[in-house]
Amino acid sequence: MAKKPSNLIYGVDEAPCFYELIILGLEHISVMTLAFVFPVVIVQESGGNMSQAAAMVQMSMIAGGLGTILQSLKKGPIGSGYLCPQVCGPSFLSASILAGKTAGLGAVFAGTFFGAFFEALFSRVVKRLRQFFPPEVTGTVVAMVGITVIPFAMPRFLGLNETDPTIKAHDLIVAVATLSVICAATIWGKKKLRLYNIIIGMVTGYFLSYVLGLFTPEQTEKFLSAGYFALPVPVFHEWHINWGLILPFVVASLCSSLKTIGDLVTCQKINDADWNRMDMDSVSGGMLADAASAMGSGLLGGMGQSTSSSNVALSLATGATSRRIAWSVGGLLFVLAFLPKFAAIFVIMPAPVIGATLVFAVSFMIVVGLQIITSRMLDARKMLVVGISIILGLSVDMVPGVYAGVPGWIQPVFSSSLSLATISVVILNIIFRIGVASKKTLILKPDVASGQSIYEFMDTCGREWGARPEIIDRATRIVTEFFETCVVSRLTENDIQMEIAFDEFNLDMVITYDGRPLDFSAEKPTAEELLADDAAVTRLSAEIIRRTADCMSCEEKAGKAVLRFHLDH
Repeated sequence: MAKKPSNLIYGVDEAPCFYELIILGLEHISVMTLAFVFPVVIVQESGGNMSQAAAMVQMSMIAGGLGTILQSLKKGPIGSGYLCPQVCGPSFLSASILAGKTAGLGAVFAGTFFGAFFEALFSRVVKRLRQFFPPEVTGTVVAMVGITVIPFAMPRFLGLNETDPTIKAHDLIVAVATLSVICAATIWGKKKLRLYNIIIGMVTGYFLSYVLGLFTPEQTEKFLSAGYFALPVPVFHEWHINWGLILPFVVASLCSSLKTIGDLVTCQKINDADWNRMDMDSVSGGMLADAASAMGSGLLGGMGQSTSSSNVALSLATGATSRRIAWSVGGLLFVLAFLPKFAAIFVIMPAPVIGATLVFAVSFMIVVGLQIITSRMLDARKMLVVGISIILGLSVDMVPGVYAGVPGWIQPVFSSSLSLATISVVILNIIFRIGVASKKTLILKPDVASGQSIYEFMDTCGREWGARPEIIDRATRIVTEFFETCVVSRLTENDIQMEIAFDEFNLDMVITYDGRPLDFSAEKPTAEELLADDAAVTRLSAEIIRRTADCMSCEEKAGKAVLRFHLDH
C-alpha cells in the first residue's frame, strides 16, 4: 500500500467532506477553463459559427467529465485510480485545425475518434514497453508539460496581448496580488486555507479586477445574457473520413498518450512517499480512460480529450489528491454544461487571474518533472537524451517559424514544444540504448585491494542503466563486504568473477570462485563472540550481506562456489 506523503492533507484513498469536495472541484474547473478556448479556435478556423462553437465546448465538457470519473476508477481494466482530470488536449489542436480547414468539422470528429482508438490499442501493450519509458523520458515529458504552459501563462500574468504588447499596471497588480495570496495560503496557511488557496486567490483577483475596472463591457454582457438553464444540443455533422487526415490525429494521439504517461507517473509519485517505479497497470488503465474520453468526445461532437497536467500540479499544490474529488469535478462539468450562467463565471475570468493561477500550478509541475529525471543515476547518454529533447522542444517557441517547411501530415509533431520534445525523448532514448549491455563482468583478485575498483564498476553500471542510486549502493555494499570477508577468511586464492545483470525491474549478481562457499546459515554473532572468536567476524559479514540482499542463494558446483544475490528495482 502506498505511503501517504506528509505534505498531503487528503491522500488518494481519503475522503474530504461534501462541501470540501464541491469547493475543490470548483478550483479544478477554474484551472480547466483555459482549455475551453481550444474548441472555439477550431470552429473559427474551420469556418463555423458561434452556436457550433458553444455546442462543441458543451460536448467537450461532458466528455471531459466522463473521462475524469473514469480516470479515478481503481478496479477493472479502465482507470488509473487517481485524480487526473481530463481537458481539451492541446496536442489535438493542430491536427483538428488542419482537418477542419481541409474537410470541415465532420473530419475533426472522425479524426478525433480514430486517433483515440489508436491510444486505446496502445494502452493494451504499453505494459510490455516499460523499458522505453524510463524516468528520464517521463520526467522530461512532465517538465516540458509545465514549460509549455508558460507562453499561455505569462502574457496573461503581465497583461500582454497581440494588439498591445505593453505591461499594464492594473493587470500586474491583480496578478501579483492573486499569486501572493495563493502562495501565502499555501506556505503559511493552516489546513483549510491551504485546501482553498486557489479559490481564495481567485476571489481576491475577481474583487480587485472589479475595483480596477478590468471587466470589459463584453464580459459583463456575456455574463448577464447567459441563460440559467440550457440543454446541450450537439451539432451533428456527417463524419467525413479522410484517411490522409487520420495520420495527424494518430501522431497527436501518440503525443497525448506520452503526456498522459507523464501525468500518471506524477500522480503516482506525489501520492507515495516511497515511490520508486511506475505502476504499469495503473498507467495502462489510465491511458484507456483517456482514450475512452477522447472517443466519446469524437462521437458527441467535442474536441479530443487528454489528462490535465495543470490540474495534477494543482492537486499537489492544495495537498488534496483524493480520487473522490474526480467525481466532484466530473459531476460539476456535467452540471455546468446545462447551466450557462454559472459556467459564465469561469468564462469571464480576468486574464491576470488565469495567469497567476497557472504560474502557481506550473511551478510544481516543472519541479516534479526534474525530480523524476534525477530519481535515477544519470550518465552522459541520459543527459544527452534529456538535454537535446528539451532544446528541440523549446526551439518551437523560441525560434518561431523554424519548422514552417515541415510536411503537413507530420506538422502536429512540430506544432508545439511538448509534442516535439516528447517524440524526441522517446526516439533518442531508443537510439542511445544501442550498445548498452544489460550484463557486465568484473574480475577481482584476492591479493589486490579492490574497494575503489568495485565502487567505480558499480557506479558506471548504475549510470549506464539508469538504476536507482540506493539499489546500486546496496549492491556495492554486498560485493565489498563479501570481498573483504573472502580475503580475511581466505575462502579462495584464485580470481573471483562477479557478473551483474539489470532489466529495469531486477538487479542480479552472481559471484563465482574456486574454494569453499561462505556460510550464510550461521546465527548472528554476539558482541562477546566478536571479541573472542575471529570466525565470528565472518559470521557477522554473512549476516550483513543476508540483510542487504532481497533474495540470495549459495551452492557449490564442481569445486566452485556460486553465490547469487537479487535486488528488487
